[in-house]
Parts: sequence; C-alpha cells; structure tokens
Amino acid sequence: MHIDTTKKDKRFKTLLILLITLSFIACVVSINAGQLKLPITDVLKTLLGQGTPENELTIFQFRLPRIVLAFLVGMGIAISGAILQGISQNPLADPGILGINSGAGFAVVVYMFLFQDTNFLNGWLSVFMMPITALLGAFLASLLIYLISWKNGQVTPVRLLLVGIGINAAFSAGLTIFQMKMEPVDFMKAVVWLSGSIWGTNWTFVLALLPWLIFLIPLTIMKSRVLDVLRLGDFISIGLGVQLEKERRLLLIVAVALAGACVSVGGGITFLGLIAPHIARRLVGASHARVLPLTALLGGFLLLSADTLGRVIMAPMELPVGIVVSVVGAPYFIYLLMRKV
Repeated sequence: MHIDTTKKDKRFKTLLILLITLSFIACVVSINAGQLKLPITDVLKTLLGQGTPENELTIFQFRLPRIVLAFLVGMGIAISGAILQGISQNPLADPGILGINSGAGFAVVVYMFLFQDTNFLNGWLSVFMMPITALLGAFLASLLIYLISWKNGQVTPVRLLLVGIGINAAFSAGLTIFQMKMEPVDFMKAVVWLSGSIWGTNWTFVLALLPWLIFLIPLTIMKSRVLDVLRLGDFISIGLGVQLEKERRLLLIVAVALAGACVSVGGGITFLGLIAPHIARRLVGASHARVLPLTALLGGFLLLSADTLGRVIMAPMELPVGIVVSVVGAPYFIYLLMRKV
C-alpha cells in the first residue's frame, strides 16, 4: 500500500513537471502565433527588456495578456468541471453541458444589451462588473437545474444531465432573442464571444479574473478530502461525519463562481470541464489531492493550445477557441455517454 502510494506520488510530481514544461513551450509558441511573426531571438530579447518598442507593444500589450487569460480561464473551467463531477457523482458533468455557462452567458449578453449604447460598456469598471454579472446568471441556472432535478428527495446523475441540457437550450433561446435586438456591431461581438473567444486582450481582464481563481482554486484543493469522501456515497459520507448538504452547497457555489467568472472573459467554452478531469483521473487515480492540481494545469495547457491553434489554422482569420475545444470534446462526450448512460 505504501509502495503504491509512493509510486503514485512520484508519477504525480513527474506529470506536474511535464505539464509545466509543456505549458511554457505552448506560451513561447503562442507568442509567435499570429499575422506578425517574431523570431524566437526577438521574443527572448523583448522578454528580457532589450526588444524594439514595436515588439514590446505586440508582446506585452496584446499577446501576453491573451496567453495568461487563456491559461487562467482553462484552469478555472477545468476545476469547475472536476467539482461538479465530484459532488454529483456524474462523470458527464461539465459547466457547459449542464447549462451553467449558458446562464452566465445569458446574463452577460443582457448586460451588453442594456449598456450597448453607452461608454460604460467599454470602460475599466465594466470589465470588473462582468464576472459579477456572469456569476448571477450562473447561479440562476444552477438553482433552476437543482430544483427541477430534485425528485423523491434526491437528484440522480441522469436526471441532472437531462435537466441541464434543457436549461442550456432555454437560455440559448433567450440569448438569441436579445442578440436579435442588438446593433450589428454588438451582435457580432456577442456571437464571437458566445462561440468561446479569449476576447479580453489586455491586463485589465486578467486582473478582473485573477482574484477569483487565487481564492477559489486553493479553497477547492483544501476540500479535496471532502470530495474523496463524497465519492463513497451519501450514507458512508454521513457516517464519516461529513455535513453532506453543507459541503455540497459550498462546493457547488465554488464551481458556479469559477464557471461564471471564466465565462465572463472567455465566452461559452464547453467540454473543457469534462475532458481535463477525466484525463487527470486516468493519469493519477481518483484522489482529488492529485487530481485537482493536475486538472488545473491540464485545463490551462489545453485551452492555451486550442487558442493558439485557432489563431493559426485559418490565418489570417481566427477560429474561436470554443469551437476548437468542441471539435475534440464532443466526440469524447458521446463516447462517455454511450459508456455511462
């Protein structure tokens, strides 16, 4: 038993180092992705403070904020998916599939619609209001899903999934209504954003999202033992002294807050919260103390890679990152659906 745990710990540390290395490589590649190609030597000189003013502007004001934001959004959505899968005991749970992302997106689009003719929408204060607005929409969606899924004193995984898909469709219809009432420019902005686009290409968006992740991701890792116990079932969890409903509510709030904050700057990115936790569990087992950090790194790496690919695959046009992730995630979701349901 001790030898097995030691092997898993060693494997976990090796995977963390590997993912950090791959993420660094993805950052370097992403810096050089786009219409303006920068030699690696110029990139390194600029990062060391010896670059030209043009290269400094390109890297520090446009590409680096997008890279950091993509990585942070990937981390947040992946952890949100891991929490939802843990508390619902549903391997198909994902903030996008369950309708939480669409609820957050609906709130943000309504917000954009209400302020579309004002300067406030493009101001710095609006950037910090977006996560709060998305959070309200995400909580509304999760509340509706929970209440409608509740039957005979419990919420079954299949019922939760089906209700989530229905809520997702309902909010998507509401999104379409408000989009049709927007001005053409705002309409196109909303369409691209809802497709999943890292559209906040400045440091203000990074600062708006960072506090949420700094607080919520460590809190989730601290609750890893609770998630492990919840995996054993309700009766055993209660027998071990876990305050079941209290812990579930807290973890659900954390998952919804992470999803809402990430949707506000990253748009409707589906399937990432499904894929990353599954890959992490296959690599390091079911212990959330290992799964959660690996899930966060995997989510950041996958979304950064998808965003880079979306920028180069149809250059000079950009393919929204949400579409790139869905191309991989949709077949994986169907595979899991066929196995689990």
